[in-house]
Amino acid sequence: MKLWIAFLLVSLSLQAQTNTYEISFDNAVHHEAVVKVTFPQIKSNTLRVEMSRSSPGRYAIHEFAKNIYGFKATNGAGEPLEVKRDNPYSWIITNTDGTINIEYILFANRGGGTYSQVDETHAHLNMPATFMYAESLQERPIEITFNAREDLNWKVATQLKLKEGTTYTSPNLYYFMDSPTEISNYKLREFKVDGQNIRFVLHDPGTEAEFDEYWDKVKAIVLQEQAVFGELPKYDYGEYTFLACYMPNVSGDGMEHRNSTILTDTETLANGGMKGNIGTVSHEYFHSWNVERIRPADLEPFQFDKANMSNSLWFAEGFTSYYTNLILERAGVITAEEYVEGLNGTFNYVWNSPALQYFNPIEMSNQAPFVDAATSVDPVNRENMFISYYSYGSVLGLALDLSLREKDLNLDNFMQLMWNRFGKTEVAYTVADIETTLADYAGDAFAQNFFSNYIYSSEMPNYAGLFEQVGLNLEQDANKPYFGASFKETETGLEITRNTFKGSPAYKADLDRGDLITSIDEIPFTSIEDFNTLLASKKVGDHLNIEFTRFGDLKTIKATLSADPTYFITLKQKAKKEAVIAREAWLAKQ
Repeated sequence: MKLWIAFLLVSLSLQAQTNTYEISFDNAVHHEAVVKVTFPQIKSNTLRVEMSRSSPGRYAIHEFAKNIYGFKATNGAGEPLEVKRDNPYSWIITNTDGTINIEYILFANRGGGTYSQVDETHAHLNMPATFMYAESLQERPIEITFNAREDLNWKVATQLKLKEGTTYTSPNLYYFMDSPTEISNYKLREFKVDGQNIRFVLHDPGTEAEFDEYWDKVKAIVLQEQAVFGELPKYDYGEYTFLACYMPNVSGDGMEHRNSTILTDTETLANGGMKGNIGTVSHEYFHSWNVERIRPADLEPFQFDKANMSNSLWFAEGFTSYYTNLILERAGVITAEEYVEGLNGTFNYVWNSPALQYFNPIEMSNQAPFVDAATSVDPVNRENMFISYYSYGSVLGLALDLSLREKDLNLDNFMQLMWNRFGKTEVAYTVADIETTLADYAGDAFAQNFFSNYIYSSEMPNYAGLFEQVGLNLEQDANKPYFGASFKETETGLEITRNTFKGSPAYKADLDRGDLITSIDEIPFTSIEDFNTLLASKKVGDHLNIEFTRFGDLKTIKATLSADPTYFITLKQKAKKEAVIAREAWLAKQ
């Protein structure tokens, strides 16, 4: 009896110390939500509450506090409390009776993986963009009630644990912040894999038949990614939820979370999304292993009040990007020919970038706080000094996979080893841990060569040889002339719209973004098509006499055309039998 009483007292104490949230959407037409929060049993004289400045899965600063207004704070008796501010994203509240209630209005009108959106189609909520928190109370459990609009037939979908009705719980602040929520009149599909439930929540205006067709693709992706790692993660509460919102009012995005993912795009399934959105499904679901559980040590613990920098995004995001389309091919969503053709864009972006001379993949990862949906108003030189860690890591993942296959090994088994060491155990890893694991899998010399040349340096692997073994061609056209500038058409000429690529003929001729080319070889030019026709008529080494204006002044220069650096990756039509066998093993359904 005494033990039962003690347990009851502990249980009641925990309930009393639960922070409670409530959110309502009466003014959804104007993108407003009203949030109410209660922090009970506060022992300190003051309590600091704040809005996040970063969001799980993002690496840049986002000042969510800018969308908060109508802030009020009261005690347990409903009496107003004194509030002070010492920075733009915090409120310091004086405590009078141990209970602090706050209420505020949130403006939310960007549906995606970072911000929130409230309108009469849905309430699309990313928690850091929506809810204030008290860092000093982060280990407390949380209970939240979503006052869904019954008149709009709204239902709630989230990875949070259902308590009853539209009330959900979270064990602590971090899980709460990592739990995006879609509230709408959505459709639902689900299936069981190894005793766990995989759900797909779809907010899309299309038909059930369209959803069924898309769902078949999703299920195939889930099973092929399970095959890479040998098993599913053990999802909290035994369930994983895709939160897909394909509506014209959202922004295209994808964002992974521990037991769910956000998928948004303006293309509905009937309007291009059937094909255009499925790659994001593949990418984000792969993250439930790689990033969410195979976790970089420098992202732990995640900081909600600052940018989170990592050395490992080339692996966490980049290797995930490598698998994105490979999984689509293995799942039968795209053909082998489509997969190989799709390699070209990323390959050329990386290996023709001048940025290789400045940063290696680790240092490119460090740039994430400046590029991952970060905002700034000053011009930058990304064309010449940055390569996305998604893309850089993707082509390195390709090189590593094909290099391992030369040794009768493969990247799938290496990822399984990373999963068993760092994912299942949830022991965060460092870059050195990746190298050590590769050494244990493929040998010290192999790992040292790969990391010293391609991770700690920016050298290019021998793709021609690697492609040869799986029956692919890698070619360049040494006779095709190249200029190296991007244009937009105007009535008076061709305006250069991006920084010219370092080392290109345009760059060497000192042409820059904003310059307006009015004539070439004394012939006026206002059409990009005409420029391309002219370029095709020239030879490598030919000169162009260019007249252009800059800051209102008329100038002339001479540019010397160089060979086009573009690579072409294609299937070899007459590949050797052993190469075809190797290619089939690489691309085959697992």
